[in-house]
Amino acid sequence: MTFRVGDLPDVRDFAAHQARRAGMSETAIGDYLVAINEVATNAVTHGTAKAWLRVWCDAGDLVVHVHDDGHWILTETPGMTAPHDYSTSGMGLWVARRLAKHLTLDTGTTGTNLIMRFSL
Repeated sequence: MTFRVGDLPDVRDFAAHQARRAGMSETAIGDYLVAINEVATNAVTHGTAKAWLRVWCDAGDLVVHVHDDGHWILTETPGMTAPHDYSTSGMGLWVARRLAKHLTLDTGTTGTNLIMRFSL
């Protein structure tokens, strides 16, 4: 699905529907949706105004791919270091990394791709 900032509630609804359809437990869906919300919000606030999301099953996992057309110049892997105690931003990727089974981020001239895996 393609989305913009105003579509974030629809992104969460779509992601929740896909998780339930794939058999994710209701107790796991809450954390899954927090991670989805963080990375989708980052895509349309720090990347480009429009992004897209894909969700599919693979080898017992639910896989989420978020793409935007923006790119970063990385000096370190984002989200690996905990934010400062009184931070008010910069927590999204750190939170998503802790909630997902696996998270990869690739950025370059063709945009930014973030892929997360969640156990079913």
